[in-house]
Amino acid sequence: MPDFNDLTLLPFCVGLTLLGLIGSWAAWRRRGVAAGTRGVAWSLLPVSLYLTGLLELVWDVVRSSVSWVTHLIFSPTVWAGVALFGVSVVLYVVSGVARGRGGNQKKAEKKPASPAGELTSTGPAPASATTTKAAERSRGPSKGKAKQQESSEFDEIEDILKRHGIN
Repeated sequence: MPDFNDLTLLPFCVGLTLLGLIGSWAAWRRRGVAAGTRGVAWSLLPVSLYLTGLLELVWDVVRSSVSWVTHLIFSPTVWAGVALFGVSVVLYVVSGVARGRGGNQKKAEKKPASPAGELTSTGPAPASATTTKAAERSRGPSKGKAKQQESSEFDEIEDILKRHGIN
């Protein structure tokens, strides 16, 4: 690819800007102020890139990208690197799937029970089980009738949740 040449690119950028300004004038007359102003904004970019030195940077990036792609296509070493990159991505995804399905059973057994209703990897704990146990501890054995009524209310709620497919 040819090198960056100041003498060639300055007239090229000025020419692009002039063509853009002519097109912007035509767009201004046909489609209105907004289209013409937008055209002027785009038309000034080539000269502004040249004057700020960013055109040389863009040129270097394009040249380096083309060189990299050319090297990629014709180099077996680079293809081996691409294959290893693909293998590493696949292994990472597989490890995430295995982790989600319970690949680490030892850690799951040591984990303390979560509060009622909190979502976990195994699903939410039934809310009725924890709240009845907590109610039994707080009320004690002296309030048997209230405990039965509360238990029947939780049973009704549990039945409704089961009918809707919620455990």
